[in-house]
Amino acid sequence: MKGLVIKNTGSWYTVRTDDGRTIESKIKGNFRLKGIRSTNPVAVGDHVEIVTNQEGTAFITAIDDRRNYIIRKSQNLSKQSHILAANVDQAFLIVTVSHPQTSTTFIDRFLASAEAYSVPVVLVFNKCDILSDDERHYQKMMMELYRTIGYDCFEITAKSGEGVDELRKILPGKITLLSGNSGVGKSTLINQILPGANLRTAEISDAHDTGMHTTTFSEMLEIPGGGYIIDTPGIKGFGTFDMEPTELTSYFREIFNFSKDCRFNNCTHTHEPGCAVLKAVEEHYISASRYQSYLSMLEDKDENKYREAF
Repeated sequence: MKGLVIKNTGSWYTVRTDDGRTIESKIKGNFRLKGIRSTNPVAVGDHVEIVTNQEGTAFITAIDDRRNYIIRKSQNLSKQSHILAANVDQAFLIVTVSHPQTSTTFIDRFLASAEAYSVPVVLVFNKCDILSDDERHYQKMMMELYRTIGYDCFEITAKSGEGVDELRKILPGKITLLSGNSGVGKSTLINQILPGANLRTAEISDAHDTGMHTTTFSEMLEIPGGGYIIDTPGIKGFGTFDMEPTELTSYFREIFNFSKDCRFNNCTHTHEPGCAVLKAVEEHYISASRYQSYLSMLEDKDENKYREAF
């Protein structure tokens, strides 16, 4: 029997079968031995085969090939990955300039990982109502930067619903992953888009200006008129997984464009003579923040480095 994984609570997976039933399922014991180096070999969005049992639950026996996924390094297990979701049409990365501040390094790591697996990303800047004049200026500069590179950017205030209608227009018929740091307002945004969802929200911690985890598992929520939103737990860091240094250039769109003019084909864009990327950074055609993100990802091969929060 075939179905779609719509929820992952750790040891159990909720599968919506092709005939419309919802069945709680587990992974069959030997499933983990097939070379899947992941803390969650089955992810929300996976199409799977299940075999039901007498208790009314089921075993997942196979996963269909994924057309894409968003993946990051597991925070605790260095050799393993964590798949946020599979088979998505687009991802909304929720960003806040303040309370809490989303770092450009985090944004760039997410964007590069999405580029690697062909997932279009929309940047959603939330909490615009609480920004100071300086913060508003900084946000405008950030949006100009990412729009220039080719990413769509939206400004919203999820709490009041301001700007959310523009996002609603690009949701129908698509599977959309929502991601971002804890506390950026993912659950609040989903409650605006799907008033019946009633997701729990929490205040920001005043002491550390960080969010609390209100979503503890990933879940697909159906959108009226077709499509799904995938709600995921807030993430602190985004360690990249299985990226070779030679591939990394192609995951930064503007760096890739300039790299074609480098003197050497195997240029790492760090020190080589005749490097068109270094020249473009010097002349401000490539932003310093994006280049620093590129360098930090080059260093991810150092096994101890990615354990730090990015």
